[in-house]
Amino acid sequence: MEDRPLHTAVPGTARIRVIALGDELLAGAGDARALGWLGRAVASEQDPAARIELFTAALPGETSASLGERWDAAVSERLDPEAQSAGLLEHRVVIGLGSSDVTSGISLARSRLNLAKVLDGLERLRIPSFVVGPPPSLDRGRTASIRELSAAFEDVCARRRVPFIDTVGALDGHDQWTADLARSGRDLPGQTGYGLIAWLALHGGFGEFLGSR
Repeated sequence: MEDRPLHTAVPGTARIRVIALGDELLAGAGDARALGWLGRAVASEQDPAARIELFTAALPGETSASLGERWDAAVSERLDPEAQSAGLLEHRVVIGLGSSDVTSGISLARSRLNLAKVLDGLERLRIPSFVVGPPPSLDRGRTASIRELSAAFEDVCARRRVPFIDTVGALDGHDQWTADLARSGRDLPGQTGYGLIAWLALHGGFGEFLGSR
């Protein structure tokens, strides 16, 4: 058998480290299975060797402003440059955007700038990113504001050719989503709702983003 140098990757065997930033939705709050949409999506793309490893850094009530302030440290703490340079590890960043900018009164222009700051920083680090937008609320007025916010986020991503999942557009008026929120009594889904977001992500290129397909 041919000897290989130490710490050299076998082609196609590099681990994929997913670093995820977002709010309570990213953490799967309200999910009886504690998987959330991200856990379900990663599990769907996981291979028998379990090459995908998930490091979630969720912050309750995350706004784009707080994301813009903390993303660099949160990502840097979870990077392994040595393994990456040896070809043993690839990094990915998933950003789950919530609707707290609406609650906090952050302007759309500022929300755009905050997300652009994060995506541009990740581009400088040469780390691919995948963005999931905020889902609808039971409150119709709030959902209208979320639609505007999501459109602003989507435009920022489109300009940078970063994948974006428009969950508010897909789930607003969806019977199963609405019923799930009604059962929870708050703007957090249960297993059904998180499953719907996972489905949207998986059909929006999540597997291709990970490199698992």
